[in-house]
Amino acid sequence: MSDLPSPRELLIALHADRRLTRPQVGRLAGKVIGWARGRQAAATPNTPAALPGMSAVPDLSVLPDLSAEPDLSAGPGLSAVPGLSALPGLSALPGLSAVPTLTELLGQLVQMAACGESLAAPVPPPAWSTPTGAVAAAAAEIAAAAGAGARVITLLDPDYPVLLAGMAQPPPVLTVRGRLPAGPAVAIVGARHADGYGLEAAAHFARCLAAAGVAVVSGMAHGVDAAAHQGALAMPYGRTVAVLGCGVGFDYPRAHARLAAAITDRGALVSQFPCDAGPRTWRFPVRNRTIAGLSAVTLVVQATPRSGALDTARHAGGLGRRVLAVPGSVFAALSWGPHGLLRRGALLAGHPQDVLDALSTWNATRADAAAVAGRDANIVAAVAGRDADTVAVAGREADAMVVAGREAAAVAGREADAVAGRDADAVAAADLGERSAPVAGAGGPVLAALRPRAAHSAEQIAASTGLAPGTVLAALLELEIEGRVQRLHGNAWRLASARRRAAARAAARAP
Repeated sequence: MSDLPSPRELLIALHADRRLTRPQVGRLAGKVIGWARGRQAAATPNTPAALPGMSAVPDLSVLPDLSAEPDLSAGPGLSAVPGLSALPGLSALPGLSAVPTLTELLGQLVQMAACGESLAAPVPPPAWSTPTGAVAAAAAEIAAAAGAGARVITLLDPDYPVLLAGMAQPPPVLTVRGRLPAGPAVAIVGARHADGYGLEAAAHFARCLAAAGVAVVSGMAHGVDAAAHQGALAMPYGRTVAVLGCGVGFDYPRAHARLAAAITDRGALVSQFPCDAGPRTWRFPVRNRTIAGLSAVTLVVQATPRSGALDTARHAGGLGRRVLAVPGSVFAALSWGPHGLLRRGALLAGHPQDVLDALSTWNATRADAAAVAGRDANIVAAVAGRDADTVAVAGREADAMVVAGREAAAVAGREADAVAGRDADAVAAADLGERSAPVAGAGGPVLAALRPRAAHSAEQIAASTGLAPGTVLAALLELEIEGRVQRLHGNAWRLASARRRAAARAAARAP
């Protein structure tokens, strides 16, 4: 083990210091990342520095500045995309100012920690104030995570979640038990004391999203959160992520120990707090922001006006993510939160297809923004190199990246339509009759077992087809997403009417 800490170890050591407040950790982490950027740029103008713990990070210049205060009141815009800030002048290019030594950096960190909001116990000095102390503190936190069956991920690691890294002041350190699923993610949040309608709606949306390959993110609390996790896990390949309001080494809520184990097997438990941090009231609003940051779309199912789910929706809107709400009874107080969101511009979620549509449009928009971000990064690199040939190449690559962004948006739209069952072939087959369209897997026998204008339970279909009940339910959910079948109250299903199919196709073609 080296006596000098890497930038990654410094972040972990700061994260593990229980005497620091979360704003202090954010400011100090910003200082460490700024120092790492300077070291990387000063090492070689054109080659990233080989700093310990940073070999896999291609370009630290696109990481957000953690020392800045977040602005969640502003709406989404291009400035929210990493790399889209104004191009720096030559005087602001990295490497043109002196980079402090590690000892000087540690001294600056100690002064920053003691300034303004002082440490709870300023004597003795923090463990990370010396190189050996920082290494030991980081090693202790990594060992604690390993003891809980988890691992530590920092902003300097290549497997840090991309969506979370793109927000203002992302958590510098995450502890993850399990595996963070790749691909799109949707947050489903709501009331802890949800009624039967809310629990069924949360589970229904989670099942359909999981069947479409979308990961479900929630907070593992009682009520809607638990129903969302369980709904995703009910599908054969469903994936879900639980963001905790405590450390991963703390079993909370205790009644969800079995659910936590199931989530770990098919997804991940995530915490931005030290491993042994217990649940505290202030930690749950912090957790809500991380739920929004991990998700491209946030869906609210039942919430009172002071519910934490509305806090998650507010963060999602501030991050430029899509927010949807499930409507409820006008006589129920649990409907006030979603209805308030709808009045303020949230999208109505009357069917899982609404969520998939919002996800596909957001992905298409993000593809264009990513192309522009890559173009700006190329131009900055070219200016830093002061090479005319490099500038010309960067310009050509910029044009290519814009075209690639448009193509990626088109591909994203086509893939979303295919997942939703609205591609041209499926629409044509629906016009000719549901039974004439080929259905792969168990969907064919299940569709054949449904009689026109008759309701069937999943158990009846399983008995007539000889398929397992779980297989039948999964096939029914996929057929519902494709618009071939309609779910009635309870566990009853029937073929979708021609009028419903026509309305679905008309909605799909609407701009």
